[in-house]
Amino acid sequence: MPYTYMLRCSDRTLYVGSTIDLDRRLAQHQAGEGAAYTKRRRPVELFWAGEFERIDEAFAWEKRLQGWSHAKREAFAAGGLDAVVGWSATTTPRSRTGGRRRRVRRNGVRGSGGVGAFRLGRWRSLAQRPVGLRSSGRPVNVGAGRAG
Repeated sequence: MPYTYMLRCSDRTLYVGSTIDLDRRLAQHQAGEGAAYTKRRRPVELFWAGEFERIDEAFAWEKRLQGWSHAKREAFAAGGLDAVVGWSATTTPRSRTGGRRRRVRRNGVRGSGGVGAFRLGRWRSLAQRPVGLRSSGRPVNVGAGRAG
């Protein structure tokens, strides 16, 4: 089965990867035969792993997690999707805010800009699906109704 995994490196950073053989890949990282990033930060330990039905799903989650902050990755590993729903937000460029970043709402809904990224997940029930998603997994445009 394909996996997406996070490793905790010796310097406390998190490495994200995907593989079809998790045990073999972990052994490669420990032996210094894995990625150059983990080779310089051994020993590593498995921090989190998720199993998927298809390798393209595991790879998509790898890329998604790589784009997240360290704190968001830790929250996700500890509490799953419920722990990170609403973390994603569009930010304005620093130059337009005098060097500060500020959170902006898209379509009037906090975090709706990032919720669509969860559409590859397999939800066990409708209650587990993040608020603001259709059954297809696409974001619902809340507050974007037509005048008339």
